[in-house]
Amino acid sequence: MSRLTLAGQAVLAGPAPSDPTLSTFGKDPWWLIGGKVLVIFVFLVLTVLMSMWVERRVIGRMQLRVGPNRCGPFGLLQGLADGVKLALKEDIIPRNVDKVVFVLAPVMSAVPAFISFSIIPFGPTVSVFGHHTALQGTDLPVAVLLVLAMSSMGVYGIVLAGWSSMSPYSLLGGLRSSAQVISYEIAMGLSFVAVFLFAGSMSTTEIVNAQADTWYAVLLFPSFVVYVITMMGESNRIPFDLPEGEGELVGGFHTEYSSLKFAMFFLAEYINLATLSALCTTLFLGGWRAPAPISTVWSGANSGWWPVLWFMVKLWAFIFFFIWLRGSLPRVRYDQLMKLGWKVLMPFSLGWILLVAVIRALKNEGHNVGSLMVVVAVLAIIVIAGSFVWEFARGRRPDRPDAATAPPDPAAGGFPVPPMDAPHYHGRRDVPRPRITESSREEVSSGTH
Repeated sequence: MSRLTLAGQAVLAGPAPSDPTLSTFGKDPWWLIGGKVLVIFVFLVLTVLMSMWVERRVIGRMQLRVGPNRCGPFGLLQGLADGVKLALKEDIIPRNVDKVVFVLAPVMSAVPAFISFSIIPFGPTVSVFGHHTALQGTDLPVAVLLVLAMSSMGVYGIVLAGWSSMSPYSLLGGLRSSAQVISYEIAMGLSFVAVFLFAGSMSTTEIVNAQADTWYAVLLFPSFVVYVITMMGESNRIPFDLPEGEGELVGGFHTEYSSLKFAMFFLAEYINLATLSALCTTLFLGGWRAPAPISTVWSGANSGWWPVLWFMVKLWAFIFFFIWLRGSLPRVRYDQLMKLGWKVLMPFSLGWILLVAVIRALKNEGHNVGSLMVVVAVLAIIVIAGSFVWEFARGRRPDRPDAATAPPDPAAGGFPVPPMDAPHYHGRRDVPRPRITESSREEVSSGTH
């Protein structure tokens, strides 16, 4: 019997390791790999249906409404009914659109959302029909960068949808989405750097293993806060849903879409919601590992199929956080969105990365960094408090004209406003109102005025 056959029998008969590593992937049989792909696909579709139901019920309670309660028990089939309704609607394609790009844009938005979830670990190594395998689709040495790349590809679908629609509202929505991803994906990538420095790897499996003692949400709390803010910007949802902006852009980038094409944009949004929540769970909340009280009291909490339960609890906690924000916060202005990304999150992330790198280097050389961290924390608090005071004082300068008493400037803000013909609207009563004569009435009625 060959050594390969003996090794295969040892893998089947030997005990399953509790923590998978990067080297354990790529050895599963084809049917097991196909089963993982199918399970991930079904899980994402069911998560979308449940997210829609939970969102409508929670926001309904927040707004003193009932929410969906007709389709199925407690309205659980409302998402499925909406999907069937969208599939049966007429598929309308406007006459002047770029048909090839118009059709491919929803696909480019939905497919990367499915691919991103393939590197998310659901649990440790378990036995499936006698084969030891990790509860994860696959893993890569640069797995987290794959998620960033797929999120960038999803933005191409939104931008191309806005451009190919040949509509000014859709085009503005696509441009907003591209500017938003440039602003917030850079800050999101910078928030990952501190995690990579502590874990020593970009593999999601290795990052989860590195959080066996302490979660990175505690050790790297500033990175955790930056990621939570940027993932709201990446999801294109309230308070950062400016690419849609119903109040000013009708429907934004998907104004001209209907039927299944619109459903694919809808599907991509909720899958991105689950992917961003799962990535935050993996990078900052220990992944599938149980919280400290449970793992301390129960030794078997991080083995077998129980870690799937801890992962799902963390995942749905973040999804509920997204839903709560949508029902609580208003939409921000576009200039506020860009200012937060470029002037706050990026400089803060760069400074935090430099600090983490210095602390790691000093700690590796055996220096005591406790006093240094206290000094840095005090300085950071002083700088943040000073910035708030400066912004408050800047908004209340005495040299600024009072908006309530000063006459409005038509050219203020750079908007081309035509001059007003009636000067008395500006408070000047010395200028008489233009008199309406019989000849002027005739000119207006005949259209020659």
